[in-house]
Amino acid sequence: MGAKTDAYVDTSALIAFADRSDSYHPLFKRLFSNPPALVATTLVVAEGHGWFLKRYDRLRALQFVGLIEELTPLRIVPVGPDEQAGGIQILRKFSDQNLTLTDAVGLHLMRSRRLTHCWSTDRHLGLMGVTLVISEH
Repeated sequence: MGAKTDAYVDTSALIAFADRSDSYHPLFKRLFSNPPALVATTLVVAEGHGWFLKRYDRLRALQFVGLIEELTPLRIVPVGPDEQAGGIQILRKFSDQNLTLTDAVGLHLMRSRRLTHCWSTDRHLGLMGVTLVISEH
């Protein structure tokens, strides 16, 4: 087993950190300056890349990917059939919520790894009882 992970990082936290125009940028700039062990999925990276590509351009999208590559101690985990199935199960359980598959896989990952904290600006990520960092600050 690897090092203990302290929090799951959602796309919204990474966008807020990378985009100075985001209202949560100061909070995430401070948090990422001395982060605990963090985990995110390949879906989070893809979603963030797509956001910067659509909102800005190819350069900003590549800069986002570069930022992810440089962030330590952020660990990116792959999403395979089991994680996807777990995410789909959560989508069905919370079908009254506007969750993306990325959100649902994140919720599944937090549940399966027994994570208690989530770095996100998206309140949906607190659906299963984890503490959202924006609620603490």
